[in-house]
Amino acid sequence: MKKEHIISIDLGTTNSCVAIFENGEAKILPNAEGGRTTPSVVAYNGSEVLVGEAAKRQQITNPKNTIFSAKRFIGMKHAQVESETKLVPYQVTQSEDGGAAFLILDKKVSPQEVGAKILLKLKKAAEDYFGEPVSKAIITVPAYFDNAQRQATKDAGQIAGLEVLRVINEPTAAALAYGFDKKVSQKILVLDAGGGRTDASLLEICESVVEVIAT
Repeated sequence: MKKEHIISIDLGTTNSCVAIFENGEAKILPNAEGGRTTPSVVAYNGSEVLVGEAAKRQQITNPKNTIFSAKRFIGMKHAQVESETKLVPYQVTQSEDGGAAFLILDKKVSPQEVGAKILLKLKKAAEDYFGEPVSKAIITVPAYFDNAQRQATKDAGQIAGLEVLRVINEPTAAALAYGFDKKVSQKILVLDAGGGRTDASLLEICESVVEVIAT
């Protein structure tokens, strides 16, 4: 029976990366440029869409059509992100369903669509590594994400052609990666010093079950 590849993705506010579990440990895969992380930036330049480092270079020359920090808007209503819109040079508008969207080249683009462009680049990195198609993934999200934000993240994965098997809290993923999944009951504090936000989560671990009890 052919082995099925499942990739793990950190879709970050500032940078994103893709990893696999190989030979008993997590391995971060390089992107096409050889980087272990990919800037979470998507630039729309006419008919061309740039992702990662190439898009990041467009932030000065093409600021209104270069989207960064899309994670701040994913799964959010337009009315919820008024303060965030003042921090970015691109235009944030309201979609038909009341959600936040970006006005790019006179078209509305959802945060999910922007996230999907980043996920596609990470998916391609995994496919280049394996030499064959990859269709399943696990994506991490902040512990404070609500159901709408989690579903929107899954939607981004589906747009990118990925079946998202699970959405995992970032502090839970960190605890599991470190090895706090043994049959020992304990409480641990995970500090996530991200490029966009820093948060702290208190986790309770009991017989390999990891639960976020505060964030």
